[in-house]
Amino acid sequence: MNAPATDITVAVATCGRPHALARCLTALAAGTLLPPEVIVVDQSPTPEARHAALTVSGLCVRYLEQQRLGLSASRNLALVTATTPLLAVTDDDCVPQQGWVEALDDAFAREPRPAAVTGSIVSLGNRPPGMHPVSLRTSTTLRDHVGRMLPWRAGSGANFAAPLALLRRLGGWDQRLGVGSPGRAAEDSDLIYRILRAGGIVRYDPAAIVAHDWQSWSRRLDARWSYGYGIGALCGSWLRCGDPYALRMLAAYVPSRGHRLASAVLRRDRRQAAEYSRALSAVAPGLLYGLRAPRRSPGEGLS
Repeated sequence: MNAPATDITVAVATCGRPHALARCLTALAAGTLLPPEVIVVDQSPTPEARHAALTVSGLCVRYLEQQRLGLSASRNLALVTATTPLLAVTDDDCVPQQGWVEALDDAFAREPRPAAVTGSIVSLGNRPPGMHPVSLRTSTTLRDHVGRMLPWRAGSGANFAAPLALLRRLGGWDQRLGVGSPGRAAEDSDLIYRILRAGGIVRYDPAAIVAHDWQSWSRRLDARWSYGYGIGALCGSWLRCGDPYALRMLAAYVPSRGHRLASAVLRRDRRQAAEYSRALSAVAPGLLYGLRAPRRSPGEGLS
C-alpha cells in the first residue's frame, strides 16, 4: 500500500512531451512512498500535457506554465513554489522506479546527513531497434562525495534531491547553463560543484533509481555536443570567478575524451569516434561562452 511522504516535493520539467510526462507521473503515483506534492513546470504547454498532469490518480499535482527559458528556469520555478523541506527533480523522459522517493527519504535520514542525494539512472526497458542509452549511472556502490572533485562523477540532474533552504541559499540552478539556455548543459554539475564547494556531502545512493528513455542516434550526437559545450561553459564561468579548480576540471574532461576518441579510431569504431569528436569540438566554444557570459547575480532566477 502506498504511504504519503512528508518531506519531499518532486518537480518534473517538461517541454513538448505530454505522453512521456503522463508515463513519469503514473510511475510516481505507483511509488511505495508518495510525495505530498508534485510540481510540473511546462515550457511548451498543451491541453494534453495539462490533462496528463491534473488527472493522474493518487498524486497532488500543480501544473505551472512558463515561457521557454530552459531547464534551469523550470527547476527554479519549482524551487520558489515548493512547500516541503526537500525538493527532488527528474525529467519528463524518465520513469522513477517504485522505491525512488522512499530511497531518497532514507538517504537523507542517515548520518552523516547529506546536503544532496543522487542516484542510479538505468535504461528504460529493452532496447528498441536503432536506439541508444543516455546518461546512465549504474554503480551499485553507495558513496559520499566531499570536497573539490569532478562534479559530474557525483550524479546527474535527472535524479537529484536537496533541501529547499540550501538550494535557495545557493541561488538555485544557474540559468546560463542547461538545456534550452545559451550554455546548453552542465547545470547539474554546476549545482553539485557549488554544494561540494560549500562543504556539503553529496550522497550517491544506488537504491534511488530512475529509468531514462532511449535516444535516437542523431539525438545522442546532439547531446554529446551539448554536454561538451556545457562542460566548457561551466569551466569558463568558474575561471571567470577566479576558481583555479576549473582548470582541473578541463584537464580531466578533455584528455579523457581525447583518449576515448583515439581508442575508437584505433578500433575503427566510427560511432564512438563521432560521439567523442562531437563532444571535444564543443568544449572550446563553450569555454569562450563561460568566460564572456554576464556574471550570475546571487539568487538570480529565484525572484
